[in-house]
Amino acid sequence: MPTQSSPPKLNFRQLLPILVIVLVDVMGLTIISPVLPFYALAFDASPLTIGLLISSYPLMQFFFVPILGTLSDRFGRKPVLAIAQVGTFCSLLLLGVANTLSLVFFSRIVDGITGANLATVQSAISDSTSPRDRARGLGLIGATFGLGYILGPMISGVTLRLTDNNYSAPAFVGAGFALLSVILTTFVFKETLRPENRGKTSSHRLDIGGMIEALRSPALGTLYLLTFMRQLVFGIFIAVFAPFLLTRLGLNSFGTTLFFGLFGLVTVVVQGGMIGPLTQRFGERRLVFMGLALFGLGFFVSSFTPQQPVPWYSSEAMVAELSQRGEAPSEQLALLPEETQPGVAALTYALLALLPLGIGYALLSPSINSLITKRTNSHQIGRALGLGAAFMSAGTAIGPSLGGILFNSFGPAAPYLINGLVTGLLLLIAFQRLTPEPGDVATELVRSSS
Repeated sequence: MPTQSSPPKLNFRQLLPILVIVLVDVMGLTIISPVLPFYALAFDASPLTIGLLISSYPLMQFFFVPILGTLSDRFGRKPVLAIAQVGTFCSLLLLGVANTLSLVFFSRIVDGITGANLATVQSAISDSTSPRDRARGLGLIGATFGLGYILGPMISGVTLRLTDNNYSAPAFVGAGFALLSVILTTFVFKETLRPENRGKTSSHRLDIGGMIEALRSPALGTLYLLTFMRQLVFGIFIAVFAPFLLTRLGLNSFGTTLFFGLFGLVTVVVQGGMIGPLTQRFGERRLVFMGLALFGLGFFVSSFTPQQPVPWYSSEAMVAELSQRGEAPSEQLALLPEETQPGVAALTYALLALLPLGIGYALLSPSINSLITKRTNSHQIGRALGLGAAFMSAGTAIGPSLGGILFNSFGPAAPYLINGLVTGLLLLIAFQRLTPEPGDVATELVRSSS
């Protein structure tokens, strides 16, 4: 019989269908993410348009996920989750057959509007766990997301390789995973919200006023600022990632999926196996400083990636790949490097620069969230984390558009260089304003004396 101090046991049999649905759903998203910029380039879109396209999905989520989350509180998790997944399935099918850039935008907007999957799944996990083991249950979602962020780009890369870089193929494969998710939700997933508990919560409400007020909080304001800015600079990075690799290295869609997969792998290794020991050794506050330093260093170093095409680069093959939707995208031919002095030095440089980026990003998210929970009254943790998620969504929605503007206005290296400078400024702000709480000081004194 377990003692009171024994760790609570999760009902993995009950949680497994939820986690499988999360994995399948995340792979449907991450399969298409590395290819989306090339989808837009094939329609002669500029980096600014690519940024707007990437922003459209999180922007719709920012406004509509709270609405669908509230509907799940009223009508149950299962019907809302099914509707969200049907929306994802239809949007990816539409993306696969899109023959205009307007349809590509429309497909991402539809997916964003119906994209309540994460909020609803988190609610289902909360329904299925006790308060003591809820953090562990929600942690399993993070681990499952990380696995999806590794498998998705890998499947996308294999699909592109097998179809001669047909951009529609990953969209159809992603739609297949979305359909599998619909089937699992319909026939395997069991409703977790009891009828007597429906309509009693309002935790999903979008609270703009609360977000503004939260920034003024002495204890949490800096943490929310860091959450927002971390996602904003990450959104800038995601928007210009593919055009930058194309300009500097001549990497096509397949090569970009490999970089996405490596970034996901680094994130999973750090958050899955290293974050616990590192937290015990250094504490969350110092990990925030380390994360910001590595994040900024990665951006700064990446901005100086030399222009050297990889040995297998062919401008003729790249033009043919970008022309699969019709005529060659003449406006974007300027992004293609010349076929002079190819090599692997620049590729190696870019890969090494990606490591501090991935490690820094992986350190920041759990460390900031942990500090938020430690500096919040226990009965307000849910709302505090909800506000953090709102700041994260806002940064994700705004960042890609800014990235496109910077790329268009100042060149390929500008978004990386500005991100590095901004992250350095955030590190200075964190040093100045993220002062230890009494509990933090005691913890650090214990560590330093051990």
